[in-house]
Amino acid sequence: MLRSLESQSIHLREIIVVDGSDNPIEGDLEKFGNLPIRYVRCFPPSAAKQRNEGIKKVSSNPEFIGFLDDDIVLEPEAMAAMREFWLSSSDEIGGAAFNLLNHPKPYAPKLKSSRAAERLGLYSRTGGKVLPSGFHTMIGCVQVSTQVEWLTTGAVIWRRGVLEGFRFDEWFRDYSYLEDLDFSLQVNKRYQLWVVGEAGYFHYPGRAGRGNDFQFGRREVLNRVYLVKKHKALSLRKCKLALILRLAINLSLTVKRPCLERLDHTPGSMEGNIHYWRRALGNTVGLMQTMFHS
Repeated sequence: MLRSLESQSIHLREIIVVDGSDNPIEGDLEKFGNLPIRYVRCFPPSAAKQRNEGIKKVSSNPEFIGFLDDDIVLEPEAMAAMREFWLSSSDEIGGAAFNLLNHPKPYAPKLKSSRAAERLGLYSRTGGKVLPSGFHTMIGCVQVSTQVEWLTTGAVIWRRGVLEGFRFDEWFRDYSYLEDLDFSLQVNKRYQLWVVGEAGYFHYPGRAGRGNDFQFGRREVLNRVYLVKKHKALSLRKCKLALILRLAINLSLTVKRPCLERLDHTPGSMEGNIHYWRRALGNTVGLMQTMFHS
């Protein structure tokens, strides 16, 4: 990611590295002496907390503040394209994401794009949409700059005023799954959100980012229910129906079939289906916990 910042045609005023790794990486940053890097240690790691810490440590008074995950690579002209977008934007726009060029294949695409799922408010064929169930559709790779209802925080630029009025909810701990959706739902009540078509980037996720399959399966239930309860315009009934459907999808993917894609977007195999057994078990435990505490 830092090498891709070195290759940009325009320069950034300040780069804050918020490090939550087990082994501090401060020494590794010395090789990037030409970048205006400041180092901040934040442990134990949490995506939501680390972003909040980064916001607090900004020393200058910039008009825009962005977030870049450590596993993304910007195209050489991405930052210039983002700058051009903001120069021509109105005050109604609060955030703009870079455009993901290597988006993974969609998860259960036929079911998600079905008319039944759309009628029930569980999913939609429109990218970048938030449904009454609290589920959101993937944005994908856009051909032109596009307005959406949520933004990933992995590669995005926010207007400074947005970050003065909103913070990431630190209830979303560790991997912080859905903290970006929660933040977007708050901001989108007052500002427009866009994806900039010309500002491309690639995402190369690590295998251990989400934790093990069981942990992620449980987290995707608990975090979604928390999100829906927090945002009263969403439907808890539809959320739980969608989560039961998600459990059914995971169970269906345990049936042996070749070339199954794994959770980390790497090619799978016949024996790789055990990952979905574990994820389905995590879903089950999460659903039982939500029923017990509701």
